[in-house]
Amino acid sequence: MSIDPLLQLLRRKARHSHQELAELLSLTEDEVRSRIAAWEKNGTILGYQAVVDAEQAGDDDVSAFIEVKVTPERGGGFDRLAMRIARFEQVVSCYLASGGYDLMVVVEGTDLREVARFVSEKLSSMEGVISTATHFRLKTYKENGFLFEEQGGPERLAVSP
Repeated sequence: MSIDPLLQLLRRKARHSHQELAELLSLTEDEVRSRIAAWEKNGTILGYQAVVDAEQAGDDDVSAFIEVKVTPERGGGFDRLAMRIARFEQVVSCYLASGGYDLMVVVEGTDLREVARFVSEKLSSMEGVISTATHFRLKTYKENGFLFEEQGGPERLAVSP
């Protein structure tokens, strides 16, 4: 089953007006309005966010991607522990993942020490957490479908013999 075209458009640009969405999809504004309202009510649409260039906004916060290996709980699998982790204020996103670890946790803090304290004092000390590996975000090239293009300057460095 593929995602509804209206939802696809909203995921790419939620600021389209109902009129623009209706025109793009050959629907009426009332159809668009009622479908969006129904999705908001039933929890299909959880919220709306702006994708912000942190550098342009002067945001000096630090982001980290943390690989977490856990012991699944009897009767709850990964879900209960993942939800406990996801409820921490510092956690921006939490995903069950395949591969060499179980959870991918995205954390934000004001500096490296704050993220390190969260990992050592809260995350690593939780019952069921076997190990963590923390990777700090250095630069963003693309986020949620938006490309962060560098302003000015050559795309490639000149190569000279």
